[in-house]
Amino acid sequence: MINKQFCRFLMVGVVNTLFGYGLYSFFVYMNLHYTIAVLLSTVIGVLFNFKTIGRFVFESNDDSLVFKFIIIYVIIYILNVSGLYIFEYFDYKNMYINGLMLLIPLSMLSFILNKKIVFKENYEKN
Repeated sequence: MINKQFCRFLMVGVVNTLFGYGLYSFFVYMNLHYTIAVLLSTVIGVLFNFKTIGRFVFESNDDSLVFKFIIIYVIIYILNVSGLYIFEYFDYKNMYINGLMLLIPLSMLSFILNKKIVFKENYEKN
C-alpha cells in the first residue's frame, strides 16, 4: 500500500522537478556554465521547494526549518555539480541529458534527507 505522504511527494516532486529543471534548462540555454545554471536554479528552487514540500508533503508551516532545508540543498547541489563534472570528464557533453539523468537519484536522496532530518517531527506523526 502506498501511503498518503509518498503520493503527495510524487505529485509535488513532479511540480518541483519541472520548475527546477525548467530553470536549469533556461540558464543553460542562456549560455551560463553548468555550475552557475545549477547554482541559480537551486537557489530559486530551494525557496519554492521549501514551501511546497513543507506544506503539501510533510504538512509543516514551520519556517524555522528553512535553514536545515538549505543545508540539504547545499548537499544536493554539491552532488549535482559533481555528477555533471563526472559526465563532462568522461566526455558526455550534453548537459541537458546529464542534468536529466541526475534528477531521479538526487530527488530521492532529497526526499529521504528531508524526511529524516528537516521534517522529522512531521514525518514521525504520519
